[in-house]
Amino acid sequence: MTDRLDKILGHKGFGTRKDVRRMVRAGRVLVNGEAANDPGLHCDIDRDEICVDGEILSLEKNIYLMMNKPQNVVCANKDGLHSTVFSLLDDEYQTGFALENLHLIGRLDIDTEGLLIFTTDGKLTHRLISPKSNCPKTYFVRLEKALDENLKKEYEKKLEQGFYIPPEGNEAEFTCLSSKVEFTQKDDEVFLTIVEGKFHQVKRMFAALGNAVIYLKRVSMNGLKLDDSLECGQYRKLTAEEVELLSRDL
Repeated sequence: MTDRLDKILGHKGFGTRKDVRRMVRAGRVLVNGEAANDPGLHCDIDRDEICVDGEILSLEKNIYLMMNKPQNVVCANKDGLHSTVFSLLDDEYQTGFALENLHLIGRLDIDTEGLLIFTTDGKLTHRLISPKSNCPKTYFVRLEKALDENLKKEYEKKLEQGFYIPPEGNEAEFTCLSSKVEFTQKDDEVFLTIVEGKFHQVKRMFAALGNAVIYLKRVSMNGLKLDDSLECGQYRKLTAEEVELLSRDL
């Protein structure tokens, strides 16, 4: 797959197309060891070696980042009241191609922590968030009320069957699809796997069951698990194996 040299360098955060063209015409860019005089030169990022100011670039078609989202930040590019998850990213993701194309695969509420995926891969995003995809997402949930054995059986049965969820504010009522619950050694903590992404869905599901969520953290999406070594607010690039796992057929 080939792309224009100026687009590739913009993707890597070297500034606007105008900035990149100046760099190229100043002789600062080499392609396969030779000066690239044409900003529109088509390069194969899988085969060609691009060097800027003596440094060989690591090239990638798309950006894939995993963040452990903290509480009290919102999943938005800009917000007048709160910090945003995008403000936690380094400068290299605040310019050029990344600034224009980086987006989230699904969102988390301001008080919800956990796995958040940033990418420039629009096709993957569309496939994972499409209502028809049934992409599995697992959450760690701490509940207000502890569950005895009878309640656990009741919850498990209702969650497996799906049940009515009343409206909340401007959000419509719906009947949730079948979901899977895994109980832990603590009677007020569970793991819940759902295949939808309705507004406040996990909180609304437990509210309909007569309980309240007091802590919520997403721990996996489509089999990709949150890296336990990431502190809240930290992020890293996905490995090729993790991208493949995230992209697996649903």
